[in-house]
Amino acid sequence: MIEYIKGNITELSPASVVIDCNGLGYFANISLNTYSAIQNLSSVKLYIYEAIREDAYVLYGFADKHERELFMLLISVSGIGGNTARMILSALSPSELANVISTENANVLKTVKGIGLKTAQRVIIDLKDKIKITTGSSLTGAISQNSEVHDEAVAALTMLGFNTAASQKVVFAILKEEPLAKVEQVIKLALKRL
Repeated sequence: MIEYIKGNITELSPASVVIDCNGLGYFANISLNTYSAIQNLSSVKLYIYEAIREDAYVLYGFADKHERELFMLLISVSGIGGNTARMILSALSPSELANVISTENANVLKTVKGIGLKTAQRVIIDLKDKIKITTGSSLTGAISQNSEVHDEAVAALTMLGFNTAASQKVVFAILKEEPLAKVEQVIKLALKRL
């Protein structure tokens, strides 16, 4: 098993990276979160997940171990393959994904390309208990306090015509900065950012 690859970035796109490791170029698929983390670097250390199948040998690279753990949890769900898991991790940051799963918000998962309602519900059912363990109790406590404010704010922004996924991201960021904010405050701040 390859744990990580450390070397110089020779090619980089939002979906993939080629890392030169002592003259050997490794091609790895990456999420947008990892792309954002490494885009201004010349050398990098990526944590790797190897998908070895009959017809292909594919590497997935992650900027940190937490994102790789979430990827491995996602592909453990029936019907979620490597590319779909990478798509989910491109649409939502690891903390946002943990929030969506722990608050059972299937509507946000449904906005990810290739994820229908049944698949979103399956992800939530299969990973709800596992996500709590990997994210830690402090995050889960904050999430459960904020979930009602979060859901109301996202619903209001969606009714105002804003994209659900974008509203979810902005509201989550605001509640991370100001965990005790009221719904009205969150909506006002979100309107400035959207």
